Amino acid sequence: MMTHQQNNVEKRFILSLIFTLLILVGEVVGGLITHSLALLSDAAHVFMDVFALGLSFLALRLSSRPADDRHTYGWHRLEVLAALINGLTLLVISVTIGWEAYQRFLSPAPVRGPLMLVIAVLGLVVNLVVALVLGSHRHGEKSHIHRDLNLQSAFLHVVGDAVSSVGVIVAAVLIMLTGLEWVDPLASVLIAILILVSSFRVLKSSLHILVEGTPDGLSLAEVEREMLQTPAVASIHDLHVWNLCSQDVALSAHVVLEADHAQSQEQVMQDLRQRLDERFEILHTTLQFEDTACIDKFACNGGASHPVVN
Repeated sequence: MMTHQQNNVEKRFILSLIFTLLILVGEVVGGLITHSLALLSDAAHVFMDVFALGLSFLALRLSSRPADDRHTYGWHRLEVLAALINGLTLLVISVTIGWEAYQRFLSPAPVRGPLMLVIAVLGLVVNLVVALVLGSHRHGEKSHIHRDLNLQSAFLHVVGDAVSSVGVIVAAVLIMLTGLEWVDPLASVLIAILILVSSFRVLKSSLHILVEGTPDGLSLAEVEREMLQTPAVASIHDLHVWNLCSQDVALSAHVVLEADHAQSQEQVMQDLRQRLDERFEILHTTLQFEDTACIDKFACNGGASHPVVN
């Protein structure tokens, strides 16, 4: 079932898509009329933003589907796959823009600076509006430990668009004042570099999740220290923490109980769950209780089967 928060996020995506499509149409038409490679380069960036927003919106919808026998954790990883695809397409676009800029350096074309300036200013205004729409999701968050990769990447895309628009504006003003047409492909190169940086940022985040790296902002040492604050817990070992998606974190661990503890396993479990939720927002936990510390390293790392309490 779709939550109120998810419904609100979807509305932000739809509104952002509409505004971004307006920017795309304006910059494509303006770039063709003014012969500005900088505008067309920025339009390519905007097109990828439309693609990214659309793909992220689709992933958001699909990820709300419930878990089943074939997908026991649900469809949350679709969000990460969408981000990975977005990062790869941004990488291709940045290389393409760089090549086109090189060709324009070799064969400069006349650019209509005034119209280019007007379109770039309009693009900047709309980009700032979209950034405001997407950026407002941060207010009221429980913490900044987990941030939605879709929203974060979309927000970075739009901010990148705004910076690109500023670059086009500067290029248009310089062309109008100096008549130096090579400023246009130079602005395209700068836009390509900006897109490249954005693509690496998104690729790094998505790949880190896919290889089940420790979530950003989380320290295994801090998690272990917090778990050891629970009464009756003597030690923790074989501790693993990973992302199911950018917001959902899973944890598994072996918990060694004190020999003379008076608490039931259910009491210990509830305390551990509460601590992990309140401090780190970890809700998916698999904990194995033991009375003695694990000596066999192979068994500690999954070589032996033991009863598990969830």
